[in-house]
Amino acid sequence: MSRWNRYSDYDYGYPEYVTAGQRKLQAQKKIKALTAKGEELSPVVIEGRKIAKTFWGKAWCDNIESYHDYENRLPRGRSYVRNGAVIDLKIAKGKITALVMGSELYEIDITIHELPPEKWEKIKRECAGKIASLIDLINGKLSSEIIELLCRKNDGMFPSPKEIKMNCNCPDWADLCKHLAAVLYGIGARLDEKPELFFLLRGVDQNELFSADIADALIDSAAPAAIADDDLNGIFGIELDSLEGDIEVPAAPKKRKPGRPKKAVAVKTPAKRKPGRPKKAEKVAVTATPEKRKPGRPKKTEAAVPKKIASATGKKSTAKITRKVSKKNTAGKKS
Repeated sequence: MSRWNRYSDYDYGYPEYVTAGQRKLQAQKKIKALTAKGEELSPVVIEGRKIAKTFWGKAWCDNIESYHDYENRLPRGRSYVRNGAVIDLKIAKGKITALVMGSELYEIDITIHELPPEKWEKIKRECAGKIASLIDLINGKLSSEIIELLCRKNDGMFPSPKEIKMNCNCPDWADLCKHLAAVLYGIGARLDEKPELFFLLRGVDQNELFSADIADALIDSAAPAAIADDDLNGIFGIELDSLEGDIEVPAAPKKRKPGRPKKAVAVKTPAKRKPGRPKKAEKVAVTATPEKRKPGRPKKTEAAVPKKIASATGKKSTAKITRKVSKKNTAGKKS
């Protein structure tokens, strides 16, 4: 039975129009009903107006929009996916299955050809050594050169319309109905969450971009050629033979015989003190304390300084001698 006859209950074979709000409500009810039956669904949820925000999601949507065969139906597909009409989307190797809520629930099957081996080998050679890490590849942190290699038409990784076969069980006879367009945009949104699914869809392993064979070939091609002695003489203006006797090469350290222990380094340890014996008291310089003056006695005047000097030298003070002579003279006069 053709798709046209299956919908003969409606005018012209098409279901009656359903508004975006009604379709969104129907989609939510259908998700609850199918989940209650035990089916695992992966609905496409769009937050905001942008369908795709990362490199891989944007690159997928840009590739779809670049083909004029799709441009008439893509606007309706964007509206459907934004309103939550794609209630299930699963990506496998070369295959996509989906459920889209329209006037009723429609089933989608999309087959995408795997990337031809010769095209994949060419991409690997051109990308060798130009991608920093697998994390950068998955996150889309790539140079403009690599982006151009991956996204170019015919020779890149993104499929052309000839490599995509689509089927929807809706009554629309167009090659790309609004339900299929919604799923194509849903793939871009899903690649935002899981960009590694793109490599699975194209049937290639992203780890091969960092394979050992490519790395070895890159190292061999980048190895510098040996420079002859004559080239060094011309570049630096020196003669290597004349430097051989002038340069002192440090002697290599002697190798220790295997199994032979290293020589122990003698370390002086402090002498042990006998138990119970007190430590020697350290000598402390004692400074003389000033003599205490008796209470009520006046301080010595500066005149007393010569007496101390005389007593220290052992000579009599000249003041005492003069006083004694004066006493003798007065005694002789009295007599």
